[in-house]
Amino acid sequence: MERGGCIYIMTNYQRSTLYIGVTSDLRSRIYEHQNKIYPNSFTARYHLIFCIYYEMFPTIEEAIDREKQLKRWNRSKKETLINRLNKEWKDLSPEILDW
Repeated sequence: MERGGCIYIMTNYQRSTLYIGVTSDLRSRIYEHQNKIYPNSFTARYHLIFCIYYEMFPTIEEAIDREKQLKRWNRSKKETLINRLNKEWKDLSPEILDW
C-alpha cells in the first residue's frame, strides 16, 4: 500500500520567515515543530510554529516533487499561493492537530 504525503509552510509570529517541508504525517510533524523536538533545526532556531499552508498528495513522491517546486519560487510567488487559500495567514495548526 502506497503512503501519501503532504507539503506544508511554517512561519513565525512576525510572518517574516517561511519554511517549506514535506512529510507523510503532517499532524506529528507540526507537533514536532511547535514543541521544538529538534532544537537545532531551522524551524526551532527561527521559532517557526505556525502552519499557514498545506497540500496533500496521494504519494510521498508527488509531495517531494511539489516541495522542490515551491522551494525554487521567490517569496512573492509563495505569498500569492498562501493568500489564495489563507488570506489572513491564520495558523492552521489547531485544525491539523485535531485530526
